[in-house]
Amino acid sequence: MPGPTLKWWRLQTAFLWCVAFAAVHVYWAVGGNVGLASAAGVDLATRRPALFVLVGLWGTATLLLLGAGFSAGLAEGRPQGRLRRPAAAVGWLLGVILLARGIILELGLITGAGGIAASVGAAETRWSLVLWNPWFALGGVAFLVTARRFGQRYPSRPSAPC
Repeated sequence: MPGPTLKWWRLQTAFLWCVAFAAVHVYWAVGGNVGLASAAGVDLATRRPALFVLVGLWGTATLLLLGAGFSAGLAEGRPQGRLRRPAAAVGWLLGVILLARGIILELGLITGAGGIAASVGAAETRWSLVLWNPWFALGGVAFLVTARRFGQRYPSRPSAPC
């Protein structure tokens, strides 16, 4: 049986993934440059249109922080009652979407399928292959583990008879 530290890490990986990724987006939103061109492209990183900063950076950071709260709730067994199944389904869905995003883009860049590699530069392709796509896959696995543990640790309670 794993010790409390390992258990905590296993349950909170999705939370930590969201917080770390949100921090990177906030850093970029306030003017940080390191890594932005490899993630968003040189043009967006250089020009920084207001819509990109507002929606693409601040908006993404906000969604990631909401995801952190959601994953922390799942790890702690919340919610219960009627919202339990929908919450578990959202956790599974987030995990599948993030994992699929990481795998599909990785395979697309490796194989050249869909012209993905041709539409981005060599540096973006390299960073996508070694950092960004694996990062999304890690987030997907983290959410899947959290959703699975939520279902195992906090099974549905039988409904009271009407």
